Amino acid sequence: MTDALHAVLAVIKSEQGAAAADVLAVSLSSEFAARAKDEAPQTIRRLALVSPTGFSGRKLRYGPAGGTLGLPWLHRLLTMDFWRQGIFDTLTRPGVIRYFLKRTWGADKIDETLWRYCLLTSRQPGAANAAFYFVSAFLFSSDINQLYERLDGPVWVSMATRGDFTDYRGRHTVEGRKNWQFHAVEGGALPFFEDLPAFTKRLDLYWDADHPSKK
Repeated sequence: MTDALHAVLAVIKSEQGAAAADVLAVSLSSEFAARAKDEAPQTIRRLALVSPTGFSGRKLRYGPAGGTLGLPWLHRLLTMDFWRQGIFDTLTRPGVIRYFLKRTWGADKIDETLWRYCLLTSRQPGAANAAFYFVSAFLFSSDINQLYERLDGPVWVSMATRGDFTDYRGRHTVEGRKNWQFHAVEGGALPFFEDLPAFTKRLDLYWDADHPSKK
């Protein structure tokens, strides 16, 4: 996933000629964006992380560098030919997807276009691959907290106030650093779906912080 981000940044650089890009990542992709910044700091100017994983108060992650939380036995179990498709079909039923989006929003009202998009993407060839790696924790970094702590460029974090993604007790590891900003943005884990103007107004102030004329 991080390599894919490196590839996208290389394309942006070749097409736009910019030395570094501003990157906004959501949820688990925040871990990939942080790793991309750590591996190639010159390619990313500023990071904006919306509802990032890795700050839960349950357990901070200081595991092996570059490792994952992956459970090989669980992945083997989920992907056995006998029930692999049945499990994926169950996970991606319209009602199940709606249930998890409601938990993401922290409310019954969700974005219906996103729900339909989720249905469409779950029906694409190979869609089950990422889902099973996600469920068996292979997409989660074992070293994400030490990775976050190594970031020396500007980082802005949007924290949800509703839903299942409101635990940011682990932010104490970086909250006091000058390059990190944490803001509680009213709403669920995807605030730009609920109030895009309010979200972008706050985000634009962060993007433009290096340009006094735009403050």
